[in-house]
Amino acid sequence: MSAHDVVITGIGLVSSLGEGTDAHWQKLTAADTAPVVDAERYPPYSIHPLPEIDWGLQIAKRGDQRQMETWQRLGTYTAGLALDDAGIKGDEALCAAMDMVVAAGGGERDETVDNAILEASETRNDRDVLLNEKLTTELRPTLFLAQLSNLLAGNISIVHKVTGSSRTFMGEEGAGVAAVETAAARIRSGQSTHVLVGGAFQSEHPDMLLGYELGGYLHRGPWKPVWQREGAEGGGVVSGSGAAFLVLESREHAEARGRRIYATLGPVHSELTRRRKQDLGDAISGLMDKADVPANGPLLTMSGASGAHAATKAEKAALERNPQLVARAFGTLTGHMKEAQFPFAVALAALAIDRKAGYPAFDASNEKAYEGTPNSVLATAIGYHYFEGMALVGAPD
Repeated sequence: MSAHDVVITGIGLVSSLGEGTDAHWQKLTAADTAPVVDAERYPPYSIHPLPEIDWGLQIAKRGDQRQMETWQRLGTYTAGLALDDAGIKGDEALCAAMDMVVAAGGGERDETVDNAILEASETRNDRDVLLNEKLTTELRPTLFLAQLSNLLAGNISIVHKVTGSSRTFMGEEGAGVAAVETAAARIRSGQSTHVLVGGAFQSEHPDMLLGYELGGYLHRGPWKPVWQREGAEGGGVVSGSGAAFLVLESREHAEARGRRIYATLGPVHSELTRRRKQDLGDAISGLMDKADVPANGPLLTMSGASGAHAATKAEKAALERNPQLVARAFGTLTGHMKEAQFPFAVALAALAIDRKAGYPAFDASNEKAYEGTPNSVLATAIGYHYFEGMALVGAPD
């Protein structure tokens, strides 16, 4: 035990299952919870949509809400949940000294303008002139601000007054892993005392789905649990809208202000395997060795498996090589949330530690039963396309 141990003192969650830690715990520990799936809007693809959200509960000014796209509102809202949970929101001194690390993708495109450009290009050959015309006459100036990835962190600073240092990572699951890795490393080294870290993803937009489908990653046809999509039509990914933010602190800082500690966060280990030349399963097993997985007893594993055929097959094989690991692919119920996937896995691991209970199988035909009280939980995120990461979350004492 060290004063610079990284501890989790605040959790903010939003997914198709609801918002907040209690809602997610109740849904994820109920034996009969069914996923919330929308198969009507984007056939033949399914998504896990956002629940109804009263944005005003965390973003008081309507002007602030209007200038954000949905993914920015979602991230800013969820960051507020985490700050509330940690007892930091509204404390000007704590917020001013708080660092922030955000995982974010690009903003949403203007579909109307895109369609207008495509239609005009069918009758004109001067494509360069056409693009310049549309860029200068059709796009609203504020759209460019809404596209900037670091504007999520900017909006969090504006709304919640978190004004310490700020970093934004891009790169799908890898961004989420790098964000948590960086935040934890800063605390462990003494560079930061408390950090807000997390990410958000809004799937309910055609260009977000297009990003997956250009690589052939989206699952087609009837919805299936993550582990059962191999061999099904399409690429295996069912995306979901959601966000996860964590408040990380040094143990000394958290104890000095008398805060409840959910769990400790061990070192975050990451890898960028060249999947065409290296065996991904071996790389995942290597990460487990680095994570210092306990040798005895069942180990609950919150898997961020996406359903993407090759990556999920490799992760499943690596997990099954170690019979003590008891995997829970939470994407079965939430969908794949890109940048938010790893922060979400860490959050669910911390909840299990705090509530002193595991999660029932989300897919009984592929996941083993778990009994007992988890003292450690492994959180993983194996990128659907690239990047791998994991960390061991432990009991606070």
